[in-house]
Amino acid sequence: MSVNVRLSRHGTRNRPFYHVVATDHRMRRDGRFIEKLGTYDPNQEPSFIDVKEDRLQFWYERGAGLSSTVAKLLKAKNIKLERKNTNTSAAKA
Repeated sequence: MSVNVRLSRHGTRNRPFYHVVATDHRMRRDGRFIEKLGTYDPNQEPSFIDVKEDRLQFWYERGAGLSSTVAKLLKAKNIKLERKNTNTSAAKA
């Protein structure tokens, strides 16, 4: 299963509100998701971004991809994610 971290749109017309979710890449934008990781509200000044960094790191370590919008939001919030070191040649030695 390929997991993506992306935004799911909620709110009313002309007043969007987004959930940051981990979801199977085959699911619809606002469809079923695996886990809710945070929220993003572009209507506030400045924009409100709240994410569970530990859970986001958990999914990123296990190979989840980030959508371009989520990557931009994390960069704006100065959240750095790192993949696990999976060097198999060192494990064999």
